[in-house]
Amino acid sequence: MCPQDAKATIPIVPVAPSIAPTHERKWPAEGSSRAPYWVYTDPDIYAQEQARIFQGQTWNYLGLEAEVPEPGSFKTTYIGEQSVVLTRAEDGSLHAVLNRCAHRGNMVCREAFGKAKKLYCVYHAWNYNLQGDLTHAAFAHGLRGEGGLPKDFKNSEHGLRKLRVDTLCGLVFASFSDDTPPLEEWLGDVAQGIRRVLHKPLKVLGYDTQRIHANWKAYHENPRDSYHANILHTFYGTFGLSRQSQESGMTLDASGRHVYFYTKAGTEKSSKDFDKTASDLRSHNEGLKLEDPSILKWRDEFGDGVSVQILTAYPSFVLHQIANSLATRQLLPKGPGQCDLVWTYFGFEDDDEATTQVRLTQANLAGSAGMISVEDAAVCEMMQKAMADGQSGESFIEMGGKDLVSGGSSKLSERAIRNFWHNYRHDMGLA
Repeated sequence: MCPQDAKATIPIVPVAPSIAPTHERKWPAEGSSRAPYWVYTDPDIYAQEQARIFQGQTWNYLGLEAEVPEPGSFKTTYIGEQSVVLTRAEDGSLHAVLNRCAHRGNMVCREAFGKAKKLYCVYHAWNYNLQGDLTHAAFAHGLRGEGGLPKDFKNSEHGLRKLRVDTLCGLVFASFSDDTPPLEEWLGDVAQGIRRVLHKPLKVLGYDTQRIHANWKAYHENPRDSYHANILHTFYGTFGLSRQSQESGMTLDASGRHVYFYTKAGTEKSSKDFDKTASDLRSHNEGLKLEDPSILKWRDEFGDGVSVQILTAYPSFVLHQIANSLATRQLLPKGPGQCDLVWTYFGFEDDDEATTQVRLTQANLAGSAGMISVEDAAVCEMMQKAMADGQSGESFIEMGGKDLVSGGSSKLSERAIRNFWHNYRHDMGLA
């Protein structure tokens, strides 16, 4: 039988739902108490975030001053997906430049850390000083009267792209924008949470980097979420470092971009409603014991009884104090469906050996395999899988109220998340 005579039935393949162009996306009518799942998955949205947020009017964390301690020290890092070099120049000043040669776009620094007298591009030997100024271009005058750069070429017009730099208590931030307010003004009331912890010169104790297979915003919401800790984290609730029944509070800056919250261990106040709720939480497991409980021993080094403080600055920075463990977290987007989280553990320059050992031991509470924080990355990845292609569904964000002020300073609230989405929508121009 000839093919044209065959009467085989051609299967009907269902047509996948079309994806609305970004400019046709509409935010749910409820506003910042909802987050549509397409915002976590849309490649166009992700691309716009790089320009509107990370390269917009924000301050992005680069590292600690202690990581570039001497003239000539440098560190490579990222703002969004853009590679950046943080340097300390000969006069001790700090500078941040794009890690992208002004000639043909090659990466200038390949090492994570180092010390150098100049920044050198291996491709065509363009040389820059530690402030990012072009000092030499190979064969600029040609050879034997041939080649070379144009006669009107000026080194001063071809340096590396320079970013604004500002510091607070040993933290270094950079901005692409000349219009962003100074760092401490931008942080507002949340700066006091930084000053509380970082009150002495710092020393780096170590690093940990993890790849999270979830959109960066799923993780950014997590440390802003002040009430999940006592539900998700068995270690917190079972061993008493942080419980909803303890004295606690939350502070947002006036814009709602930044937030920190705290809990004071040992201040439990029993109530019928808490006891009833706690009995239903899998995170409260009185049957669990530690063979070595020394990890729970902590000293109130700040004199205020706070056992846990988590501080988040929009869009990429977290500072934590968990008992005596101190660390920064730098959030780096790596595509719509994944991000990197860089943990930098630190102490103070005047810490004795015993204090340093306590900090290193308690570092096991956090990080990519931490007894507490391992669950945060896991739940972000589960969320990303459950959102699928993001073409339907939205988050319901009404714990503590529906608007930007409801919930007050209570940890039992999603106020900080509603404020995040309010600022995000403004920066992204999403109606």
